[in-house]
Amino acid sequence: MVEQWLVEILKAIGKMFLNPLFYWAFILVIFTGYFRIKGERMDFGTKIFNLFSEWKQTWALSIGFGIFLSIVSIGIGIVFSLETLLLMSIIVILLSMTSRLNLLSASYTIGLTILLLVFLPPLLKKQSYIDVNFFGEINFSGLALLLALFLMLEGMMLRRTKRNKTFPVLTKSQRGSWVGAHHVKKMSLIPFIAVVPNGTITPFASYWPYLSIGSEQSYSLIVVPFIIGFNYKVISDLPHLVGRRLGNQMLLLSIIVLAIAVATIWTPQLILFVVAVALIGKEFINYRHRVTDQSKAPYFYDVAQGLRILSIIPGSPADRLDVLVGETITKVNGKPINHVDAFYYALQEKGAHFRLDIVDDQGEVRFIQAAMYEGDDHELGFIFPNDPYSFRAKVPEEIVSN
Repeated sequence: MVEQWLVEILKAIGKMFLNPLFYWAFILVIFTGYFRIKGERMDFGTKIFNLFSEWKQTWALSIGFGIFLSIVSIGIGIVFSLETLLLMSIIVILLSMTSRLNLLSASYTIGLTILLLVFLPPLLKKQSYIDVNFFGEINFSGLALLLALFLMLEGMMLRRTKRNKTFPVLTKSQRGSWVGAHHVKKMSLIPFIAVVPNGTITPFASYWPYLSIGSEQSYSLIVVPFIIGFNYKVISDLPHLVGRRLGNQMLLLSIIVLAIAVATIWTPQLILFVVAVALIGKEFINYRHRVTDQSKAPYFYDVAQGLRILSIIPGSPADRLDVLVGETITKVNGKPINHVDAFYYALQEKGAHFRLDIVDDQGEVRFIQAAMYEGDDHELGFIFPNDPYSFRAKVPEEIVSN
């Protein structure tokens, strides 16, 4: 029996490379990174994060969660039909084509899968092109458990938002001036092993499989590459703090959905209630975030004294100085500054070294002193709120033409 399981696991890993969702995940992250970098160049005149940054720092959690989900799926014996997994993959691909990572939440992808599986069979009876029994028996309780667990993973990823790792943009404030904002966003590929009918595996315990479909007595394994994502725009606060708050809210939602999902094992009629709670809960979290964010003043704007740091380019001299996004540089080499040009002029005055006076979140001032190398003054890696680079770059041309 052990040998059969090992063979099936190896086959399952091989089957993952036949799933178009696996390759689509790479295409999606490339396109997401490409358009983000294009926006960074338009706003700031330079690339800030590299092409695959939406995936960075997600692999350890994703693989660990995939292993956990595989153990739960195999241990309990949650059986899915291949048609169900295929429909779920198609929905993920279709929603991701909108380029909105928020739609890759399990509330939408698995929620929509469940709704289609509930309402499609009666509709199939009214046509003759697709077999009425195409989807066969459907494991709604298993899908509900997947929905809850992936919402839990989304909450965990939001809670892990790092202070200097969110994506800056420039946006218009309600007063019409340019201010800084951040996108708290990530996408991740979570490979997990699912049990499907027909294969060489036979039940190893009297209870197994616990959540089965049909009357099959043999099973096989398949690795499902599932994609989740999120994207929240933050204007009025430090983005990593917002990420943690949203993460806590998503974890609470996942626990509520999980409790109802478990209840569907004995009361299958609750499946639509599971989807309703997941969708309404997610939309309420999104709505509450937008209202709260719009009701407060922008956090990244031209302050009266100093320059507030909107972002720091990874690997730059500024990154090595351990300066944090949201802190304010008030003086450079002892000179007060309140404009980007003044910042770079002051840097050039001392030559080989420079000193920064920085105000932290508690309003306390600390001093940073470092060596200045040739060309470093305009390549330190600090990003400040300012007019978009694409707008500023056109000004000299207009002046010349006049």
